[in-house]
Order: sequence, then C-alpha cells, then structure tokens
Amino acid sequence: MSLTDEQKEEIKNQRSNSLPSKRAISPGMEETLFLVHEILDHGFIRVIDYMGNDASIVQAARVSYGEGTKKSRDDKGLIRYLMRHWHSTPFEMCEIKFHIKLPVFVARQWIRHRTANVNEYSARYSILDKEFYIPEPQNLASQSSVNNQGRGEILEEEEASKVIETLKNDSIRCYDNYEEMLSQNNKKGLARELARMNLPMNIYTQWYWKTDLHNLFNFLRLRNDKHAQYEIRVYAEKICQITKSWVPLAYGAFEEYQLGNQHLSASGVLALRRVLRGENVTQENSAMGKREWIEFCQIIGKES
Repeated sequence: MSLTDEQKEEIKNQRSNSLPSKRAISPGMEETLFLVHEILDHGFIRVIDYMGNDASIVQAARVSYGEGTKKSRDDKGLIRYLMRHWHSTPFEMCEIKFHIKLPVFVARQWIRHRTANVNEYSARYSILDKEFYIPEPQNLASQSSVNNQGRGEILEEEEASKVIETLKNDSIRCYDNYEEMLSQNNKKGLARELARMNLPMNIYTQWYWKTDLHNLFNFLRLRNDKHAQYEIRVYAEKICQITKSWVPLAYGAFEEYQLGNQHLSASGVLALRRVLRGENVTQENSAMGKREWIEFCQIIGKES
C-alpha cells in the first residue's frame, strides 16, 4: 500500500483534531477513526465519519428522549430481540462512511450492493496510479468443478508462478500503453475517458462508501462468508472488526443471529423435526433438491 506524504499528513491532522461534541459518539470508533487498515497488496480501508452508536438503536426502537427513560428490557436484550425478529429500521439510524482503495474487479462486485452512497475516483478527470493487484500464490486456484462461481484446487507452484508473471507483464504493458495514449508528445494525446478503457481489471481505484448499519450488516452477511470471493472477503473481515468496535452490542447480535446461524426452508424444518423423532429421512422423502439436501445434512451433521 502506498500513501503520499500529503495523505499521511492529512491523516495525522485528522487524528490529532479533538473537538467537544454533543452528538452520540462511540469510544471504540473514536479510536479507529481515520486510521488506515491495509488490505491486499495496495488496498486499504479507513473510516471517515460515522453517526450513532448502540444507544441510538435503542433510542430509535423506543422513540425515547435518550438515556434515562424507563426501559422494559436492557439495551443488549432489546438489540438482540430486534436482530432476531428482523426489525431493521432502528439499525438504519446509524451510518458510517468509509474511504476504500480496492481493485476494480472487486469494486464491480461490491457495487452490486445498491444500498449505499458512492463517489468513486474519476478516471475521466484524473490519471489512475500504476498499482495493480497481484495475488499471492496460495490464492491462485483452478475453477471449481461443482460451483460455477467458485475456486477449486490451489495451483501447483510452477503454474502459479507462470500466472503471476503473466499478470504482472500484462498489467505493466497495458498501463504503459495507457500512458502513451495520454502523452502530449503523441500529438494532442487521447482523452482520459477513452484511454482508461485499456486498463486492466486488477488496477486499483478508490471511493467513498456511505451506508447505514442495517445495509452494512447485509453486506457483511454475504461477503464475510466462506463462499464469498477471497478478494472481497478480506475487506469484509476488516469491516467486521471496525463495526464491532463501533457498535459492540449490535455487532454481537449480528454475529449471533446472522453470521453464526443457519437457515432452513420450510421443508428443512419439517425434515429436522422428523429426524428428531427418530424417523429415517432421505432426500427422496424430504421434498428437498440435491443441493439443499447436502446443505441440510451439513447443518445437522448427517451423512448425505
């Protein structure tokens, strides 16, 4: 990861600035605000701003004036109840804004979560840096034979080295051509908005990404999952750590009821009840398809 001296100085000034505030703050978030968390080879995440804390969720649920009002449950119990029963709007009262640097192909996957405000670095206006994501050998794998969206076996050392060399050479060649097309020595040079079409998908971009806590949890539920692509999952893992420091009670409920749970269909619930009664349940008499049956067996620890 490379930060300019100007960016480092800006972060230093932001971190040293301390002003009294009457708004709700999170002690954990105050400790991590503006800090740069390195991701992949050149990427990073940092929090630029946030609004609300665990108490804001409770306040919204009770529509109260704040702390000190009469409570029918303790805050932790109420937050867990809200999460367990999918009462999402109180979590929407908290918001967070990130500054993220990530490969373009990860950004294109990320942007499918259409529940945030995004402002991306413009390659029409500026020239992208010569920085590319090159995977580590242990993250290079063949196509999965059972999942069209997933990876299979790790590549052998020789094949992985060949892939990495190809990625490096192609990235540099594309960028050199990009610079050449922009060059003023080549007549007037090509417009930036056209020259950028020659750049590879592993080049890095940056954006500001702002979302509320409810939609952030939805993003994390999908992307901090073993089935998610590694290159987006490492960002989600870091965001999980940041979110835990921001709203520890809400994150604890999210971890319990969403990250750590398993979902069953109506057929799956009926099959589980039959298993508990000691009946012989098979895929054929369970009303489940092959893939769902395999997942069901994994959940209950039964051989498929």
